[in-house]
Amino acid sequence: MDVRVTVEVVTRGQWGEAAPRCQETLKYPAQRVVIHHTLIHIQRMHMQDRNFDDIGYNFLIGEDCTVYEGRGWGVVGAHTKGNNHNSLGIAFMGNFNNESPSPAALSSVKQLLQCGVSQGHLHPVFIVLGHRDLRDTACPGERLYAALKHLKLP
Repeated sequence: MDVRVTVEVVTRGQWGEAAPRCQETLKYPAQRVVIHHTLIHIQRMHMQDRNFDDIGYNFLIGEDCTVYEGRGWGVVGAHTKGNNHNSLGIAFMGNFNNESPSPAALSSVKQLLQCGVSQGHLHPVFIVLGHRDLRDTACPGERLYAALKHLKLP
C-alpha cells in the first residue's frame, strides 16, 4: 500500500516571497540531509552578500516548529559547497551553540523528512549530517548537532 505522508509547509507566497529563482533540479532523490542553523534575515544575506540566485536552503524551521519553504523539494540548494547536488539543506532558525532546538521543531523536521521519503524526493536510506561534517564550521551549533540523532527515521 502506497502511503503518502504530508506536512504543512508555509509556502514562499504565504511568507511574502516570490517563487524560487533557482530551478536546477536534483537528478535523483537526495541521499543526504545537511542540517544548518541560521539567522532570520538569511535570504537577504545569501542574495546580497553572497550573490546567490536565492536563499540557499531547501527548507527552514522556526523554533515554533513552522516549516518554511526555501528552494523546496527536488531543487539543488546552495547550502554546502561541493555537496548540493545530492542533498537537501534544512536550516533551523536560531543559534544552537548554547540552546537546544525545541522538541516541536525536531518533530517538524522528522515529519518533513518522512514526507520527502514518501513523495520520492528523499532516498529511503538517507543520512543526516551537520554542516560541520562536510565543511570547516561550527554549524549547526553544539546543541543542534547533538540532537541530529533524533532526526533519523526508523
